[in-house]
Amino acid sequence: MKGLTGNGSYRNRSALLTFFGQQVVEEILDAQRPGCPVEYFNIPIPKGDPDFDPDSRGGRELPFLRSRYDMGVTGYSPNNPRQQLNEITPFLDGGLMYGVTKAWADALRLFSEDRPGRLMSCGDQGHTDCGDLYPAYNTLGLPFANPPPPRDHVLKPSYRFFKIGNPRGNENPFLLTFGILWFRWHNFLADQIHRQFPDWHDEKVFNEARKWVIASHQKIVLYDWLPAFLGEDPANYTGYKSSVHPGITHVFQSAAMRWGHTIVPPGVYRRSKVRSDGTCAWRSTTAFTSPHTGGSYFHGLRTCNSYWNSVEPMEEGFHGNPNDTYDGIEEFLLGMSSQVTEREDNVITEDLRGRVFGPLEFSRRDLMALNIQRGRDHGLPDYNTARVEYGLDRVENFSDINPTLFAQDPGLLANITAFAAANNWTPDQCDIWVCGLLETTERGPGPLFREIIKDQFERIRDGDRFWFENYKQNGLFTEDEVAQIRNLTLYDVISSITNITDMDMQEDVFLATDSPCFQPKQLSQFDMEPCTPDRLGDPADFKRQTFDYFSGSEWSYALSFGAMGLFVVGCVLVLMCLAKRRKLKEAKERIEHRKTQTTNSTRRESGASTILASEYMGGKDGEHSVQVMLGPGKEVKVLDQCLNTIRTIDLKNHARLDIYLAVERNGTMLAMKIPKEYDLILHFDTMGEHNFCLREMEKFFGQEGLSCNKHEMKGKELMSKVKTKADRQKQLERFFRINFAQAFDEDNPVEDHMSFREAQEVLNCELTEAEFAQCLSMKPDSIFVEQMFKLVDKDGSGYINFREFLDVIVIFAKGTGDDKAKLMFNMYDVDRDGKLTKEDFKNMLRSMMEMVNTEVEQDQLNQLVDAMMEAGGVSDQEVLTLQDFLGILGDQKHALNRAGLQVDLPDNIKIPDTKVVGPRPALRRESTIIRLTQVHQAYNNEAGELRRRHTLVPSGSEPERRLRFGTKSKIYTANKLSQRINSFTSKVQNNKLQIFWMTLYLLVTAGIFIERAYFYSVEREHAGQWRITGFGVSVTRGAANGMMRNCRGVFFTQWSASTLVCGGSRVYSVEREHAGLRRITGFGVSVTRGAASGMMWTYSVILLTMCRNTITHMRETFLHRYIPFDSAIAMHKIVAMSALFFTIMHCFGHGINFYHISTQPADDLTCLFRDFYHRSFDLPKFHYWLYETTTGMTGVLLVLVLAVMYVFATQYARRYVFKAFWFTHNLYPTLYILTVVHGTGHLVQEPLFYYFLLGPLVLFTLDKLVSISRKKVEIPVLKAELLPSAVTMLELKRPANFDYKSGQWVRIASAALGNNEYHPFTLTSAPHEDTLSLHIRSVGPWTNNLRKVYDPTKIEGHELPMVFVDGPYGEGHQDWYKFPVAVLIGGGIGVTPFAAILKDIVHKSEMGAKFVCKKIYFLWVTRTQKQFEWLTDIIREVEEKDKNDLVSVHIFITQFYQKFDLRTTMLYICERHFQRISGRSLFTGLNSITHFGRPDFQFFLTSLQEEHPETLFGVFSCGPPPMTADVTKACNEMNKLNFGGVSFIHHTENF
Repeated sequence: MKGLTGNGSYRNRSALLTFFGQQVVEEILDAQRPGCPVEYFNIPIPKGDPDFDPDSRGGRELPFLRSRYDMGVTGYSPNNPRQQLNEITPFLDGGLMYGVTKAWADALRLFSEDRPGRLMSCGDQGHTDCGDLYPAYNTLGLPFANPPPPRDHVLKPSYRFFKIGNPRGNENPFLLTFGILWFRWHNFLADQIHRQFPDWHDEKVFNEARKWVIASHQKIVLYDWLPAFLGEDPANYTGYKSSVHPGITHVFQSAAMRWGHTIVPPGVYRRSKVRSDGTCAWRSTTAFTSPHTGGSYFHGLRTCNSYWNSVEPMEEGFHGNPNDTYDGIEEFLLGMSSQVTEREDNVITEDLRGRVFGPLEFSRRDLMALNIQRGRDHGLPDYNTARVEYGLDRVENFSDINPTLFAQDPGLLANITAFAAANNWTPDQCDIWVCGLLETTERGPGPLFREIIKDQFERIRDGDRFWFENYKQNGLFTEDEVAQIRNLTLYDVISSITNITDMDMQEDVFLATDSPCFQPKQLSQFDMEPCTPDRLGDPADFKRQTFDYFSGSEWSYALSFGAMGLFVVGCVLVLMCLAKRRKLKEAKERIEHRKTQTTNSTRRESGASTILASEYMGGKDGEHSVQVMLGPGKEVKVLDQCLNTIRTIDLKNHARLDIYLAVERNGTMLAMKIPKEYDLILHFDTMGEHNFCLREMEKFFGQEGLSCNKHEMKGKELMSKVKTKADRQKQLERFFRINFAQAFDEDNPVEDHMSFREAQEVLNCELTEAEFAQCLSMKPDSIFVEQMFKLVDKDGSGYINFREFLDVIVIFAKGTGDDKAKLMFNMYDVDRDGKLTKEDFKNMLRSMMEMVNTEVEQDQLNQLVDAMMEAGGVSDQEVLTLQDFLGILGDQKHALNRAGLQVDLPDNIKIPDTKVVGPRPALRRESTIIRLTQVHQAYNNEAGELRRRHTLVPSGSEPERRLRFGTKSKIYTANKLSQRINSFTSKVQNNKLQIFWMTLYLLVTAGIFIERAYFYSVEREHAGQWRITGFGVSVTRGAANGMMRNCRGVFFTQWSASTLVCGGSRVYSVEREHAGLRRITGFGVSVTRGAASGMMWTYSVILLTMCRNTITHMRETFLHRYIPFDSAIAMHKIVAMSALFFTIMHCFGHGINFYHISTQPADDLTCLFRDFYHRSFDLPKFHYWLYETTTGMTGVLLVLVLAVMYVFATQYARRYVFKAFWFTHNLYPTLYILTVVHGTGHLVQEPLFYYFLLGPLVLFTLDKLVSISRKKVEIPVLKAELLPSAVTMLELKRPANFDYKSGQWVRIASAALGNNEYHPFTLTSAPHEDTLSLHIRSVGPWTNNLRKVYDPTKIEGHELPMVFVDGPYGEGHQDWYKFPVAVLIGGGIGVTPFAAILKDIVHKSEMGAKFVCKKIYFLWVTRTQKQFEWLTDIIREVEEKDKNDLVSVHIFITQFYQKFDLRTTMLYICERHFQRISGRSLFTGLNSITHFGRPDFQFFLTSLQEEHPETLFGVFSCGPPPMTADVTKACNEMNKLNFGGVSFIHHTENF
């Protein structure tokens, strides 16, 4: 096919015939649109190809898009191959002039009654220069084909085109010439008809003119052009035949009709009319039509450079040179009629054979390669099969195809024979297009193509009942009119619409022989401008240009995702700033408050002066504001802002001190060097404060007779010379570590890495009284500390050295109970005479009570001492000896065997195990380390007392009948594996409902994700590939032999409106589109669609967890047995986290998808995203998809909204900026609205969100309406009290029909603080009470403000502000009565739900109510017994009314040291004595047992399982997270042990 052009047609066929043939094809066939999804069947480019692979890189491909086909019923298998779609009718019915739809035709019309029936011209648009000669411009935006012109390699706007009926009619100026011709012919006829029938309206005139135009075209095509093209006439017309299929055959479209490519010239002449001298003016190109040639112009208009620049030559006539105006269509018609087209042979002009237009990424393509590939795409038969089907003989040898051609060009046959021999190629394997083209003769198409073309046009004519010659049946014309049409020629049409006469153009315009002005020479590529990208004298290496579709998206892509990431970071920073602002505000308020207190109550002691400064501690402690008090005496005291003494520096043993001074930019520093202690390092903001401090110190030192040496230095040097508190702490850590190692006989007391000097420094270290107090976790001014320090400091130096500290530790590590009792006796034997007075004994007890901030009345203390002395047999003595003291301890003395001295040590110091009698000292006051075996007996004894006090013993019953803890021993497994199995079994048993629903939720969630991901990755891939291609993805000619039994029966499927509405067709359309998207984005679309479905599911389900009223109601029904309603909040968080997971996955997936989409050609994306319109000249960049589509923009807004909601939903936000959390969490309506709108964009699929959302949304809306109805009612506050421990008690009027259960909670808002901010609080009133009560602890801004609102000093004389109540809502605590044994554990303000439960218990007991629960244990964990005095009253009421011994109350006072500490052992002894004599606690005044220190929950639960074997325990805890975590751990540990069916089910709440 390669060869030189410039050889004219044997028969002098004109160029007008050639391009008229192109417009004929455009009339009957439109199969240009590729399949959707786009399928690439690329053509490999041979390595070293001079045009497309000049650098011999190899691996390059020519892009080829497979044709669209009817996927509804074809393409399933080789027996049902694809049927490609012809998107227009095969009839000559005017689609070329008017379009194939009424909408298109209406867009072309003028719709004017003044000029009826006309098509709109550019003059009708106001362009007077073109008048009525040219169609209107495409300002309406009709979807014309608009590839990038390869000459310019840039997309141009489609409104530059003229509006004509053929969507591809603007491809080149030669084809456009015929579009304008038929436009003028229609308007000419319309004007004629209007003059003949002036009363006809516009519609009738238009249709009449249209009828004549179509008939004219039918006659010219069949009876004028076709004979000239084929070299023979069609058969005579015998009438309409309904049995004839007029459809276009594949061999016609993909092979035979493409024979016309061989006669396409490389360019076209334009000429003027014949001048008076008989010559013509041949127009050259200009800068208007050839701006790229740099001023060099040629006669012919080059074909390859005119693609999609068709309007320019037309506009040149009226827009170019104003001094040289002309009618462009006239010059083209005259030029083409005078120009001889290319020769009928196998040679194709390079304008088609390597320079035809292509997409931006491959600007020039080889049309002949595309022709061959198109035949293979359509599954055409091989050459010989086609010949047989059309009644022709087979060709066995290549030489027999066209002996005449091969005789003229022997080299051609030699090349074919050589290729066939090398590749085992025969005519049976030859593509029909290749061998059919070789048949070409001087007559025209060879036998095969001639038969195919003739057959096609005859069927088009015979199968068209509206054919103009079928007038007897269709009645469109009369016989005379038909005769008139038969006499019409194309020359007649041309002469009617132009100024051309028979002097300018021959009558047979399809032959140039008789042209009045014959072409000056036969055009070849050497006579014209080169095809771009070649330039004159500068040929390009690559004959095509490329394009990066992602260009222009780089910054928007990076900035968009970067900005969204920064937005999340910004939300975090805003959260931190708001939290810091709140902290600073609270700190400022505290400081102002303390300043006021300081001003009013600064400690001014005699002879003392006060300095305000900041003390630097070092390490993590940093600086703290302090007051330094110099004096009285040789003491320096450091006070905190609350005026509490935090350090006392005794200078009695120091005669000289060193003062270090440093002046820096950010302030000044002063350090007082203190031997044997850490140094006092003070920081001042101003020099004045610094100088004041220095003067005061010098004055103080002078008064006390101390010398002072000042040293000035830089800040860094100062810090290197001083010892901070953190440095001292490290030294003390080593001190204690070595000391305890010595006491407990550890082998390696000194660390291996410690040098001798460091070890010596530790051994020489001495403790101050303050450090000793800190070690005991006590105040330095405590009497106990003073007495103990004096006792340990044997040498009276004012410090405790290593040996002195070791001696006392050894006593507690290895001493007996008598040794420890003697130690206590000696502590309070002030004068060391071996005797204690009765008052000394009382002081001992007072000091121990002082340690725990408790006190008793003097009468109670006297009563207690008398009872203890009486029990010890020394009631008549005023002075006690050691033996008397041991006698007072009596049976309780054994407790001292286990008593240690709790030492507050750093976390990294571990006390070694010991097997001595006494227990090791406890590590920290926060934890109890006494082993179960050590304390079991003590607890049993205690339990016995508890049972004796709380068990009703019938008269005459035996003592052993009384209930006791620990009366029944249980054997449990110590095997770790068994424990783990038991633990797992118990957890499953206790949480079986939660596990079931969680598993179900996760399985459903995973199923939804997997189903969508599978659908878009596998099923749609098959739908888009297997259903599209069947097994014919790469159908070869050999496979096509079996498919095509009758070539005449294989037609293009006609695409019609009925196909679009076919039920299955729409499904396949959707599937194929997304199969294409899958191929573009890889598995990105699978991930995003799966994640999107996961988001739809999770964001819908999460509404169910927010239906508080529904949950509260449902948990009262039988459903609570099957659904764990109490876990709604936990489920809410889990669903929210899974939603966040899918959201992040969706966003990351779309980041990948948008990148891939932004790299695709616009036409491919138009196929995939049908609902997103963009003009053909617009390249949708990344920012288009993200910001100019509904889906993209709502997606961005959703990311921003979710970022805000999730960041401010963290625990940190809820703790510090609750109002911000509340506001941002109420953005959920915006979230759901945006999500719904997001789906309506139809970017990838039909919206599905409403399927998931509808049910939960309806339920949530109804539930919300219930809450709103309650919120609107203002409820009066009947009583408000400010209780100790910052607790505010509110008593509310109980609304009508407000039913609730003990343990439930409500949400309240204060009218004084805003009715939109609700906070949850547990009801402390019982259901039978007439009012509602709340006890609210002030721990945040809202609760602090609430306390201020109800401050009696502010509301005096005014009504109490009302509140809004939303609730009640249920929680696990209300199920206390469903367990045989219920354990209620309340810590701090967490006792509020149990206050209501206790009152409810009392009421039910009085009423004789029956319920499952047989025993209730209430554990109140409080810092002091005075912290919540209101609860003490409730407990007292319970004790008075609990006649059935239903409730057992235990109070744990955590400010006391752990139970077996030396100090609290005496308090236990006192407590037991007082209980014996009064029947109530010495410290609380209740009958309940009081414990000291934090409870050991596991031991307590162990004693319970022994008391209640074979029992299911319900454990309910509410309080700070560390406490509830300990309870959870204890329950889990107990469930590990196999206690014969005993199980502890834990319900917890935190505040």
